[in-house]
Amino acid sequence: MQPDAESRLTARDDLAASVLAQNRAAGRKIAVAESCTGGMVSAALTDIAGCSDVFTAGFVTYSAHAKQTQLDVSSEIIETFGEVSLAAAWAMAAGALANSDADVAVAITGIAGPGGGSEKKPVGLVVFARALRGQDPDDYFTQRIQFESTERGAIRQAATLFALSLLQPEKDGLRPSEDVALPAP
Repeated sequence: MQPDAESRLTARDDLAASVLAQNRAAGRKIAVAESCTGGMVSAALTDIAGCSDVFTAGFVTYSAHAKQTQLDVSSEIIETFGEVSLAAAWAMAAGALANSDADVAVAITGIAGPGGGSEKKPVGLVVFARALRGQDPDDYFTQRIQFESTERGAIRQAATLFALSLLQPEKDGLRPSEDVALPAP
């Protein structure tokens, strides 16, 4: 394994262990709804032994049909806003909560490339949502991030790390925010 890849894997594992430990200490369960990361967030969490008392569900919903049938994302949201949108991510996070016993859920949808992008939704655009059980749905955190890479692996890795960070209890105060651009090393 190359040193950069090894350090990225170590960072991912450390963050996943921290997420599990912090949510365990808070007595909370977590769930994720993934599209462009294809299960990478779930894999990071389940790579840590003993995760089952905290990690309750991982939904890999790569297609619109899967988002609709597994997470109850409405066809109206997908037809109006698209699969890569704040509305779709919001609905995915809400669906992950509704279809699990989790206390907090994070959703990820985006365009990892190398193809599939457009002028309005370029490669590297990833949309996140975070929902807390009992929270007013209007206050769910949503964020569009344009990762400054067109390399599929880098985008997916960066999205995985960002999603993991959103699962930490200290992020409970987050609210909908503005678009940002970040590197995807």
